[in-house]
Amino acid sequence: MPAETGEKVLYLTFDDGPHETATPFVLDQLKAYGAEGTFFCIGKNVQQYRDIYTRILDEGHSIGNHTQNHINGWKTADKPYIDNIRQAAQYIDSQLFRPPYGRISRFQANFLQKIANPAYRIIMWSVLSGDFDVKLAPEKCLENVVVNAKPGSIIVFHDSTKAWDRMSYTLPRVLEHFSKQGYTFKKL
Repeated sequence: MPAETGEKVLYLTFDDGPHETATPFVLDQLKAYGAEGTFFCIGKNVQQYRDIYTRILDEGHSIGNHTQNHINGWKTADKPYIDNIRQAAQYIDSQLFRPPYGRISRFQANFLQKIANPAYRIIMWSVLSGDFDVKLAPEKCLENVVVNAKPGSIIVFHDSTKAWDRMSYTLPRVLEHFSKQGYTFKKL
């Protein structure tokens, strides 16, 4: 996980895709700013939108495993949870992993980092846009990022139907705001 440093770089991450509308929008926005991103994909969505997944890779972004079915590690027994990650790994070739909801047990994390072959790097975040919260105004999502991001921050957005209204408002403004301040956007 990158450390927060003085270098003016941000790491934009996108959970839950690929999505038929949101992911192409994100890719277009990133391209417009010469930005790289990291997409934590759900296996079943990769199966459904293989062409969009391929576009993510073709455009030079990185990808990570976000389970096959977006399951919560705190509410799922260890073996089915690990099996779900392995199922997603059939479609997502990456050693990066982000647990859905940020929920993962100590055993699950230890297994993924020390026993799984190959081992995973578990990637969390330092700034949560809040775009998944349907009660949150888009302007508040933007404020969450602008106020809390600093050099080296890992920012999480969602390329999903649920987050669309807030993400589609916030992402272009985040890219514009931080680009004007001399930031670059790199992949993990």
